[in-house]
Amino acid sequence: MSQVLLEDIDGVVTDRNVPWGELRDRVILITGATGAIGALLIQVLVEADARHGLGLHILALGRNKDRAKTLFSKMNNVEFVEHDIRNPLNINGPVDYILHGAAVTRSVEMVANPIGVIETSLRGTENILTIAQNKRCKSMVYLSSMEVYGLTDPFLDWVSENDLGYINLQSPRSSYPESKRMCECLCNCSFAQYGTPVKVARLAQTFGAGFPIDDPRVFAQFARSSVSGTDIVLHTEGKSRGNYCYVSDAIRGLILLLLNGENGETYNIVNPETSMTIREMAELVASEVSGGSISFKVDRPSDVVKHGYAPDVTMRLSSDKMEGLGWKPQYGLAEMYKRMIADWHEASNTLEV
Repeated sequence: MSQVLLEDIDGVVTDRNVPWGELRDRVILITGATGAIGALLIQVLVEADARHGLGLHILALGRNKDRAKTLFSKMNNVEFVEHDIRNPLNINGPVDYILHGAAVTRSVEMVANPIGVIETSLRGTENILTIAQNKRCKSMVYLSSMEVYGLTDPFLDWVSENDLGYINLQSPRSSYPESKRMCECLCNCSFAQYGTPVKVARLAQTFGAGFPIDDPRVFAQFARSSVSGTDIVLHTEGKSRGNYCYVSDAIRGLILLLLNGENGETYNIVNPETSMTIREMAELVASEVSGGSISFKVDRPSDVVKHGYAPDVTMRLSSDKMEGLGWKPQYGLAEMYKRMIADWHEASNTLEV
């Protein structure tokens, strides 16, 4: 584990706004456990358990057994549960808290296998809500996405949790945001009908230390260009506005939401100061992160639709509701890149891109 990642974990477990004592002698189920966010969540909880003497037991649910062995084999309080989230789940013993993050996140797959994306979202969330109900869990957080907003009113200064916009239902790429919307509705209906103590976290695009160098998303492509000293190539005009959050900031937010959030409510987890267009982000990486050693250009491929890029959006997400819980993001976009790249360098002395 890199020094940057150790610093990130320390920053979360020492946050006094988080009521860590609420987790004493509890069982936490985390889905999507072998993904970047799920894995870091577990690393944070394991360290919090050691620092605060919590007696936690963590159920790490996922499908990648080999990656789970690499990640969790030395963590005595982590039990890996190999399972396809689309199938009903049986768990022996109590489940006190749930963080449900399992989802298909690769844009190419959203276009190539939209039915699979929808099935994973809907069936998976239904199965986890059933666990929450049957086990009478104390709290559950569903990890949603800023993509549920679709195309919002361009004249809004800031987009809050009630400002949903348009999603094109004829586009297979919409399988992801539309299924996320339905899962949010399912969560809220479960709260209304059964009293399931669920909250929804709408995550901005999240990255930082702990994310793999081969991540296919645009932020990692820009970072790889910075590391290799090659120019950034945009496959669109870069007009779409992005909203971002550093991963340890997001982890702090998720844990705080799990313990202090209001049931049946939705919260944006975002650093508003990071809001910028893809083109502006390319300029930032070229100038500030790379020190002006690289530049960027636009090379729009003829088969751009097959790449599964989300439609251009103009929204700037508000974090006011989340900050009302005592949460505050710490890292801006340039620092997010620098910390992720530092983590990559430390992880491999012969970094290949």
